[in-house]
Amino acid sequence: MSQTATSVEVSKAFGRFGRQALREPLTITNHGEPSLVLLSHEEFQRLKRRDRQVLTLADFTAEDRAAVAASRSPKEADAFNDELRES
Repeated sequence: MSQTATSVEVSKAFGRFGRQALREPLTITNHGEPSLVLLSHEEFQRLKRRDRQVLTLADFTAEDRAAVAASRSPKEADAFNDELRES
């Protein structure tokens, strides 16, 4: 369950909210809207490890594109073909 506190509450009792954020991320609201998230350094590092780099077609060489075009799915993937069909 996510914790929520107002920016005024957090500024008045940062130590308490900081300790709580070590256990679970804290959403800080400003004028009733989510504004910031306070979380432990460990959780931040975990999320950073999950970062993904987004590439465009221009980032691939012609050799890369040819390798993808020549690739084939394993037979086990046939079980998911129905996900490609339009409803």
